[in-house]
Amino acid sequence: MNLKAERGAATRDKVLAIATRLFAERGYDDTSIETVLQESGLSRGALYHHYAGKDALFEAVLEATESAIGVKIARAVRGIADPAAALRAGALAWIRLAGDPVIRRIVLIDAPSVLGWEQWRAVEERYSFGMLKAALEATGAVPEGFVDLHAHMLLAAINESALLVARGGDTATAEAAVEEFLRRVLTP
Repeated sequence: MNLKAERGAATRDKVLAIATRLFAERGYDDTSIETVLQESGLSRGALYHHYAGKDALFEAVLEATESAIGVKIARAVRGIADPAAALRAGALAWIRLAGDPVIRRIVLIDAPSVLGWEQWRAVEERYSFGMLKAALEATGAVPEGFVDLHAHMLLAAINESALLVARGGDTATAEAAVEEFLRRVLTP
């Protein structure tokens, strides 16, 4: 990689880290491009060279966050041969990850309203939702042609469970209850 490309990649990484922190702390609406510029030390032109605007910057933050989530979920299910057990482990890993304020704010709260449901779902399809559909299909417990429907319903239940755990006071008790729910629901 040449020096110019390395500097460009370093600039994008720096801006993404700053924007991720700001979007997580303040939310999309209360994060301004001016604040990102101040904290990054970049000129407006340099920022816009990499990101067309605040929406594009947010989408890049979401993509990076979703990618990191996918890696962590894949680690959580590595080595689990039984598809149903892997599905439960992946769902539980997501619920635990969703307790992270960065993930909760960016992925679950702001992304659907900032990007719109269809664009948010398209991003999710490339990452965690796509993994969920593949895992659900691997169990063989869902009739052919119904995987997408079941995956949407399961994702809704998992996301609501994640929000309950994340917002509850007794995380350990809430996680145990959700784990029992997942065991019952996701056992063919």
